[in-house]
Amino acid sequence: MERTAAAQTPPTPRGLGTVPYIAAWSEEWPQRKPLVTGRPDRGVAYVDEHSIDRDDEGVLWRRVLYRQGKGRPQFGKVHPMRQRRAMQRMLCQICGGPADRDDRGLLWLLPDHRADWPGWPEKMATTHPPVCLPCAAESTRLCPHLRRSSVAVRVREPRVCGVYGAFHHPMNPFMGPVDDVIKAYEDHGIRWVIATQLAAQLRGCTFVDLEAELAAGGR
Repeated sequence: MERTAAAQTPPTPRGLGTVPYIAAWSEEWPQRKPLVTGRPDRGVAYVDEHSIDRDDEGVLWRRVLYRQGKGRPQFGKVHPMRQRRAMQRMLCQICGGPADRDDRGLLWLLPDHRADWPGWPEKMATTHPPVCLPCAAESTRLCPHLRRSSVAVRVREPRVCGVYGAFHHPMNPFMGPVDDVIKAYEDHGIRWVIATQLAAQLRGCTFVDLEAELAAGGR
């Protein structure tokens, strides 16, 4: 991954009738965190590790419950498994349905960081899944922050490339996480990360006018 974006959830408009699909609910966090250890062959590990704790790439994931709709919605906190599903299947992060796609690619709504480097967001790694047109419209209409500082981008070749999560020091994983990082799958250090979100690299990016997109879609 050549460049990365901050792994945060975009501000959620409180006026939306539904809670974003990837948002966590208060009843989804286990009361006790699993004990962590370290294994030279696998990196950071749970003491009582199960096969479902790791993904197909062998990366360890944070344990959570799946109780969507239970308790209080936690805007700004991401449910690891739903975010992972949305990124793997390129689903809308807000409604959980298919993200919008046309001949220029999938639709992304991103915080506007065009000043970061020439060509942004080309080759950027992000943890934000794409969106569908109705949800993009509703989000920008109801959230002043998104109206001021977001951009709509079509991405022709998004590729899941790594994870975001808590990095544990290889010499002392028992002390807990030392940093939140994005690590590519080919990075050896990913063995010491407990992942909470998938990251995708954006390639073939085209800025689009969201209002024009909505008009063309009849919205």
